[in-house]
Amino acid sequence: MIASAAGRVKADESGKHPFPGVNLMRLKHDKTLITGKPGVGKTTLVTKIVERMRSLHVAGFYTTEIRSKGSRVGFELCGMNGKRRILAHVDIHSQDRVGKYKVDRRGFEEFLEILGLLNQGVGLIVIDEIGKMELFSKRFRSLVSDVLNSDKQLLATIALEGEGFIRDIKERSDVRLLELTRDNREHLLETIVEGW
Repeated sequence: MIASAAGRVKADESGKHPFPGVNLMRLKHDKTLITGKPGVGKTTLVTKIVERMRSLHVAGFYTTEIRSKGSRVGFELCGMNGKRRILAHVDIHSQDRVGKYKVDRRGFEEFLEILGLLNQGVGLIVIDEIGKMELFSKRFRSLVSDVLNSDKQLLATIALEGEGFIRDIKERSDVRLLELTRDNREHLLETIVEGW
């Protein structure tokens, strides 16, 4: 058992609470997916939830925009372990592209290796996002499947539209899919996290 600086009790190495009578903040559904239009605030929602669930060992990543002179020029991966890596950029060389952005598939796969998503002590896995850029990687697809088939909690964002792998994940019976909109984003938190 480890107490954080704020005095909260953390999960043990198995990701489970050491005292069954004391509740850690947790997802209401173990596999929660958030979808919505670009720019609606999916990443912001994820980071708010992660801040509140810091009593768990959180592993994973979120994605932020890279901007230059007021324009978006790429996307950066930000690991919960503090590591960062460019996912896509207008100025890199790659055959994998989404619109004007070229995806660094090899760099993304190297980044995935240092996240430790399925390590024993992880209580919450965060993946932002399951989208076109990330899905160029077969390693990422395999890792997402492994996470979904594990007993760990998953909080992930997923593209609003998409066929194949994206559709298949959304149709799984063990996931809860929520659409974030400008109308519900202030109230969606309490439907995702117990004890909000």
